[in-house]
Amino acid sequence: MSENRGLIGSELRVINIGTPKFKEDLDLQNVESVQFDWRPPAGGNVKLLEALDYLQEREKIDEANQNVIKIIKDAHPFLVDIEPAINAIPGMHKKLILHSGPPVKWEKMAGPVKGAIIGALIYEGLATDQKEAEKLAESGEIEFSPTHHYDAVGPMAGVISPSMPVHVVENRTHGNKAFCTVNEGLGKVLRFGANSEEVINRLKWIEETYAPALKNALALTDGIDLKSITSQALHMGDECHNRNKASTSLFYREIIDYFLQTDLSKENLRDVTGFIRDNEHYFLNLSMPASKSSLDAAHGVKYSTVVTVMARNGFEFGIQVSGLEKNKWFTAPANLVKGMFFPGYNEEDAALDLGDSTITETMGIGGFAMGASPAIVQFVGGEVQDAIEYSEQMYEITVGENSNYSIPTLNFRGGAYGIDIRKVIETNILPVINTGMAHKKAGIGQIGAGIVHPPVECFEKAITTFVDIYKEEADE
Repeated sequence: MSENRGLIGSELRVINIGTPKFKEDLDLQNVESVQFDWRPPAGGNVKLLEALDYLQEREKIDEANQNVIKIIKDAHPFLVDIEPAINAIPGMHKKLILHSGPPVKWEKMAGPVKGAIIGALIYEGLATDQKEAEKLAESGEIEFSPTHHYDAVGPMAGVISPSMPVHVVENRTHGNKAFCTVNEGLGKVLRFGANSEEVINRLKWIEETYAPALKNALALTDGIDLKSITSQALHMGDECHNRNKASTSLFYREIIDYFLQTDLSKENLRDVTGFIRDNEHYFLNLSMPASKSSLDAAHGVKYSTVVTVMARNGFEFGIQVSGLEKNKWFTAPANLVKGMFFPGYNEEDAALDLGDSTITETMGIGGFAMGASPAIVQFVGGEVQDAIEYSEQMYEITVGENSNYSIPTLNFRGGAYGIDIRKVIETNILPVINTGMAHKKAGIGQIGAGIVHPPVECFEKAITTFVDIYKEEADE
């Protein structure tokens, strides 16, 4: 009895689980309390809970996942060349246009993607104007395919056409390659659906002047070590998705001497080096194929529940899983990005989530490494502590910590990587992505930046399919 009186008479310290209404009442009474944001695993969905039960404590899965993250961590991507896509990308042909995200038909493509495809058809000389290009795109004569089906990636619209020069990135540990176009810079650019004469002329300059110059410079190197640049940049305030100031500067430092050793005229030398120097996002188009080459090497590991692709096309978001067949997509409608809009724009102007640049988050950088990039909050919104908390939270849904890409603000802890579909479903925590926002109309360009998460349905579909396939195998 005396023990009960002691408890009743003592100062209350309350942990409130569930609805925050009770905490609000306690706050009004000046009672110290903590809100615990608890939700049942898998949102209480019985089918998903059964899938989780089946996949828990499976030695084969855990071994496979450890194998996958070792492959990813050991990967060593180098920039080795730049070539027209038709020469570099196996299977590329003159009537093929690649786009970001999972497969999508012309009639369902977002405005910026349609605009970029129209621009690509004009650039290729397959159409003379927008009207003719649109008619050709609708005709069925042009084949459209995700960049990921061709070991490639592209930011925003992600469009790659046969004549476009692509960076060739080689994963020297595992021998595979990945490809990505050259970042055009900001403003009216193809990746946001712009297709004016100015845009086409810039693409032609990249093809005819910039790419040959870079090719000659790269021929003098043993390749540019992109893994090393990424690692250094994370210690210099980048997260290598939306902030690439340090990484672009480091790349510029690596390549400049080789440019100086070529026989470029003084005028061309100034133009090509200035193109990199004045484009702070240049390294994004190297960070992406570096991530892609690392993750592709880890795809196809039987029993692995690790995500190897996250991508979006402005219509759907899609993921792929290592232990399931290549190019098997799990999709759901793309979300709106929440964040900061440029003056004069709001959510009604924005396209849905768009682009392959989420390959960086799949790798464990980008949004996962926001804690290394306090300045990113000035671009995507929030406070520095938010960026750190996002990075900390990602450890809850991943298999390992990548010491190659450590985060200074977390006492140089290795960044979270190896997204596990089981942990996403169990914890109700979705991967965090920081990203730019495109206007839904082609050609207007970027209108803001912010934070977005994949639709949970992608992970629900993946885990139920995973269980169905492996249960069937076990029964045979």
